Amino acid sequence: MTREEIIDFLVEQARSQVHRGRLDGADVVVPGGNPGCGDAVTIYLKVDKAGDRVAGLSFEGEGCTISQAAAAIVTERVQGRPLAEIEAMDYNDMVDALGREVVQSRPRCATVALSTLKAAVRKYREAQLRGGAAEAQDERSATAGITPREAGEDQARRPSHR
Repeated sequence: MTREEIIDFLVEQARSQVHRGRLDGADVVVPGGNPGCGDAVTIYLKVDKAGDRVAGLSFEGEGCTISQAAAAIVTERVQGRPLAEIEAMDYNDMVDALGREVVQSRPRCATVALSTLKAAVRKYREAQLRGGAAEAQDERSATAGITPREAGEDQARRPSHR
């Protein structure tokens, strides 16, 4: 694709309403963001416990075109996928999916949704280890105690800013 086609694709994805909004009955709700530029993404994850896979996934967010397009793309790509695949996803793959030549100067914007999704999977796994599924929660209780920085703790594996 040409640079112009990539930009058009990103704008279209950022405007998409597919998988955007609260997900009733979510097992985990995790906020994340990039405070430096105002990007915010909240991930709503519902897990098929028998198959250990995504049963439902949505997001709410605001910010730049790149961060919102990335959220739309990642939520679409992982619908129905095993949680292990999400845990194994590479930030560089996300940058490539968005168009490396367009987003290379904004890697944090390009990876904030994936980082937040990975944090949601970790939070779900931690709840499982504590002896029970993370039950559907209202946003206030679900987001208590996890900061955007914690949601992005995989930052060391993110593509470097060049």
